[in-house]
Parts: sequence; C-alpha cells; structure tokens
Amino acid sequence: MPAALGAMGVLHFAKPRPFDGLIPPELPGSRRAWTYGSGVAELAVAGLLAVPRTRRLGGAAATALFLGVFPGNLQMVRAWRRKPVWPYQVIAWGRLPLQVPMILAADRIRRGA
Repeated sequence: MPAALGAMGVLHFAKPRPFDGLIPPELPGSRRAWTYGSGVAELAVAGLLAVPRTRRLGGAAATALFLGVFPGNLQMVRAWRRKPVWPYQVIAWGRLPLQVPMILAADRIRRGA
C-alpha cells in the first residue's frame, strides 16, 4: 500500500490533468490546488505506512484518505456519463466498489500495527 500510494502521489504532480477532472466542481478553490493537495496527502500517508513506528497512524490516515477521495470517484461517474460504456463507464462505475476493500485493508493495517 505505501508503494501504490507513493506512486499515485507522485503522479498527482507529474501528470495532474487527469486528476483535476476528478475534483467535484462544488469544492471551493481551483481543481489543481485540490489535485496537488491530495497528492501531498497520498505521499504523507505512504510515508506513515512505510515506517513501522507510524504504521498505525498511517492505517488510520489511509482509511480517512480513501473515504475522502470517494467523492472524486463519484465525480468520475458523473463526468463520464455520456462517454461510451466500454471502457469509460465500466471503469468509472467499477472504481466505486473497489473503495470498500481498500478501506478495509487500510483499517486492517491500523489494527495490526
């Protein structure tokens, strides 16, 4: 999980444009600021998870992060509703239930640390 979150955090800075489209327009401020902020959060959580001494806190932070980015997954469904079913809508809708095992895995890390 630390490697995946670290890679995604780096991608938020290296290729921010796709992430900008996941930011719900109802949020205040610029989409790019939210993209960079979520990238920082992912990098911070990856760091917490990578260190045994902070892994419990990292698991709690990862759980909160995965809950916090769920509106972005809903935004993808909303933004891609007029795109072809394959692959766009399949990907957008498929991401929603995948949050559940990610949240559960993060909580298991918290409890097991």
